[in-house]
Amino acid sequence: MERLPGFNVANFLEKRQLLIAINCVAALSIFFFGYDQGMMGGVNNAKDYIDLMGFGYVDPVTEEPIVTDSLLQGGIVSVYYLGTLFGCLLGGWVGDKLGRIKTIALGAAWAIVGASLQCSAQNHNWMICARAVNGIGTGILNAIVPVWATETAEHTSRGQFIAIEFTLNIFGVVVAYWLEFGLSFIDNGDSPLRWRFPIAFQIIPLLVLLAAVWFFPESPRWLVKEGRVEEARFILHRLRGSTGDDVVRADSELHDISNIVALESRESQKNSYLHMLFGTGSGELHTGRRVQLVIWLQIIQEWVGIAGVTVYAPTIFRIAGFDTYKSQWISGLNNIFYMFATLICVFTLDRIGRRWTLYWGAVGQGVAMFLAGAFSKLGQDATANGDADKANSYGAAAASFVFIFTSVFGATWLTVPWLYPAEIFPLQVRAKGNAWGVVGWSIGNGWLTLLCPVMFDAIGSTTLHIFGACNIIAIPIVWAFYPESNQRTLEEMDLLFAANTPWVWDAEKTFARLKAEQPELVQAAKRGEHVVDPEAGVLTHSRGLKQEEPIHTESEEKTYQ
Repeated sequence: MERLPGFNVANFLEKRQLLIAINCVAALSIFFFGYDQGMMGGVNNAKDYIDLMGFGYVDPVTEEPIVTDSLLQGGIVSVYYLGTLFGCLLGGWVGDKLGRIKTIALGAAWAIVGASLQCSAQNHNWMICARAVNGIGTGILNAIVPVWATETAEHTSRGQFIAIEFTLNIFGVVVAYWLEFGLSFIDNGDSPLRWRFPIAFQIIPLLVLLAAVWFFPESPRWLVKEGRVEEARFILHRLRGSTGDDVVRADSELHDISNIVALESRESQKNSYLHMLFGTGSGELHTGRRVQLVIWLQIIQEWVGIAGVTVYAPTIFRIAGFDTYKSQWISGLNNIFYMFATLICVFTLDRIGRRWTLYWGAVGQGVAMFLAGAFSKLGQDATANGDADKANSYGAAAASFVFIFTSVFGATWLTVPWLYPAEIFPLQVRAKGNAWGVVGWSIGNGWLTLLCPVMFDAIGSTTLHIFGACNIIAIPIVWAFYPESNQRTLEEMDLLFAANTPWVWDAEKTFARLKAEQPELVQAAKRGEHVVDPEAGVLTHSRGLKQEEPIHTESEEKTYQ
């Protein structure tokens, strides 16, 4: 094959230029995701929205929103995550059946419908339904976009490219906050435009994504799985280079992918969501274990505190003693720091690895949450005692530690729980596997956004102490159960999870034993050679050096004759 049919950017760009173009398109989806999350923080403070939804009112003297039905307020926000839960399962299934490109287009179109319904809502029932529809579109995109990005990137820079995309994610949060902050000055904040326009604004990046994605290459790994080897070869040559050693490296990668497809087909015969969840029928691939890891990593990500900070940051700053205007201004400034902090991850994630990124993030976030909660309580007490100077000082300290928390989170826990699910699953179920990660995110986020109004109302700043404790608990969990995926190819992940126990030390021992028995299996990253032995497969070598039947696919035999 000399070129892809029709107009496709892969016909004109190659190597890093093509990777950057792919990540720019993927970033549109990630930007929308961030914008959609950050948007509700400002919408919840709009007078017209509060009155129309019927969960409270705005105090005419202080101009602060007073919530009389925190369950309804939280329910409107959290039903979105119920939609993402169903959407990600749909996206994973469609992504493995029809491909990554068509699924991205489906998700963008669905989200456009949901956003249109939201911005035209006339009551809380309408809004709840619209939020659920929009959530389905977001879930589809979140299930498939990270998979497409990781399957096209090189293993040495996979983390860097995903981290860059999540800088755009927080840029979406920043745009949402400052757009809503500016609109709050129109008609003294009473205009419906204050909340309807920000919701409608998200349609713009979705339209661009829907129009552009058709002109980008499909994942070469999905193409091999579908038997379209020549098309996959052309795309890999464009991604890795079409001259000299680059061609050899691309052909070697294609050969490994073909062998992995054959191996996984033999090892795992049952690939439904239920089979994946319980690990039945996956043989030594241990798919069920991987599903549990990604679900709980995403749930932990929300419980370290970011769900509360993102959506209810103005509430946190009001608890710290700031008025409504200053709370919104500080929330927007906080998200700017958050966005720039994500750039740290771009330079560190592929150097120190996924595990150490989570370690230092949990320590920094835990300390920041404990201190933010303590200073918030002191600020409240000082306000109650009429000591304005102390209240302002303690409030400033609390705000500072919230800034520190979001900065550390942006540099660490923001990216890894989204990257890890897109890395560790077998090729034949990678989209479905990543969907299970989005299920975990939906559960964690929906759970917390429903509980946050209730928790802040009942226990106030103590909520932040709970988040701090969750950070400390996360450290031993990551240490014991999450093996390092950094600098390992996607094809090596089946080796990494070949152990019969869930412990990290057993996973690494098994990986090391495979390396000692058959060094050629695990050195593709070093030499550009094959990860998978085409004659005996991978997992059989963990039992010894017994030779097995060849496991070439029909398409591979035609290609390599």
